Amino acid sequence: MTKPSPNEPTPAGSEELREEVEQVRTELGQTVEALAAKADVKARAKEEVAEAKEQAATKARELKAKGTDLARQAQDKLPGPVKDKAAQASGQARATAAQAGRVWQEKAPEPVRQKTAQGARLARDNRTALLAAAGVAVAVWLSYRRRR
Repeated sequence: MTKPSPNEPTPAGSEELREEVEQVRTELGQTVEALAAKADVKARAKEEVAEAKEQAATKARELKAKGTDLARQAQDKLPGPVKDKAAQASGQARATAAQAGRVWQEKAPEPVRQKTAQGARLARDNRTALLAAAGVAVAVWLSYRRRR
């Protein structure tokens, strides 16, 4: 029996080498993919922009919820007579606004009326945010008034 020379791979050794080569190829492929991803500045910028948009949207939702809660708290703290006066004032303001709207329609130039209508649509579309801001303003005014 002759012994194989140390330079000749044995059958078990050559299988191990094939597996090792395959493993190295896989690792190399993953490394190349990672480097390519890092080198793709445009894709990374898009990802960062998308992440920033998501963070901004999340923060906006949080702030909107907080404003709504503050407005609700301010309304809950108002005494009954104040709420009644506010309801009366609201009715009077609606009547006055309706009258002013009729006068406006009669006397305002067409381009100005169009811009005004556009602003009113925008306000209606963002009604919740405007109401929340108004509630916060009332709460601040009441707290300022109580400190005096």
